[in-house]
Amino acid sequence: MIYGPTVLFSLGEGAVIPLIPVIASQLGANLALAALVTSALVVGQLCGNIPAGWAVARFGERYAMAAGGIIAIVSGVALLFAPNLATLTIAVFVLGFCAAVFGLARHSFMATRVPLAFRARSLSLLGGSFRLGIFVGPFIAAGLLAIFGDEHSAIWFALVCLIGVVLLVLLGPDPERRVATALAGTPADSGATDALADDSGEVVTGSIPTNERVGVFRTMWRHRGVLSRLGLAAASLSALRSARQVVLPLWGVSIGLDAQTIALVVGISGAIDFALFYASGQVMDRFGRLWAALPAMLLMGAGFLALSFTHDLPTAAMWFAMFGAVLGVGNGLSSGILLTLGADVAPRADPAPFLGSWRTLTDGGGAIAPLIVSGVTAALSLSAATSVVGVIGLLGAVAFVRWVPRFVPRR
Repeated sequence: MIYGPTVLFSLGEGAVIPLIPVIASQLGANLALAALVTSALVVGQLCGNIPAGWAVARFGERYAMAAGGIIAIVSGVALLFAPNLATLTIAVFVLGFCAAVFGLARHSFMATRVPLAFRARSLSLLGGSFRLGIFVGPFIAAGLLAIFGDEHSAIWFALVCLIGVVLLVLLGPDPERRVATALAGTPADSGATDALADDSGEVVTGSIPTNERVGVFRTMWRHRGVLSRLGLAAASLSALRSARQVVLPLWGVSIGLDAQTIALVVGISGAIDFALFYASGQVMDRFGRLWAALPAMLLMGAGFLALSFTHDLPTAAMWFAMFGAVLGVGNGLSSGILLTLGADVAPRADPAPFLGSWRTLTDGGGAIAPLIVSGVTAALSLSAATSVVGVIGLLGAVAFVRWVPRFVPRR
């Protein structure tokens, strides 16, 4: 009930994402317009985080997830029968919006119910559940295309997954209620405590508070210190992750590789990334959050910088493959770190509004990175854009060193 709905939702989303440009092209979009339609998914997720925080705080995780799943089903039907590009774009935007609601609801649940001692492993598994769907979904879509020869077959598969999500969330055991019942039976002197960090950076240890809920914008203002410091560091990591997905295919095209070779390198990088998701949680729980965040940022930042100097070398293809693997290792080592840091610094009584702001910052970093790559490439070159991304990674590493010890609770 904790990871199952997440895997189902991400499987459906992962099956649909690669086919959005294809369907847009069938409706008359050129390459640039098809890319714009596809980007509506990221924009929808970015716009959905703050409303999702309000919905989860107001109605609870279970009903927010169910509502997100139902609205996603409606958007899937719109994808299936979209008569024009406008309808398709709106449907993709709504799907991204629902993904934000779904992701934040489960993030909020884990932030308040999982003990600090194994929080990172639990949230790395949650991040791995999303990655599993995004990694496996395209292969399922490819198999359906081979069988039925119709791009809409993947959307039907996504609709089945979404219906399964809604039924599982509404009819299955409610994790919130079970945990609440268990906590109600905990003796008052059992010593169940948690650690909090306020905007001054001081760590406060005590019982989990039960103060009244506050609004999203008041929460943003109250926690502006951690959001503007550690939140921006987290956004830099999200930017590197997003840039990796853009830079690697472009780099392969730029050095003259064929599509099959590029896909192989990107696929190997993604497989390495996925294989390391649980190791990241182990490192964070055993040694601290910085031991996962810092190596990841240094590896990816240095990897982008080094890659930028290999474009015109005779062995450019070899370096491309090697640094693709390095970036996969760096991204894999950071699996779950944004979820974990958000849970660490969120207010214990009502985390959803804060997590909406946190996820907006991190998703904003991911949304801006492709624009930076595109702009610098147009103005200078792809090598220069890759160098800029590497510098962002190294600056982000410095920010993590500065702000993680200040804001993140110590065991």
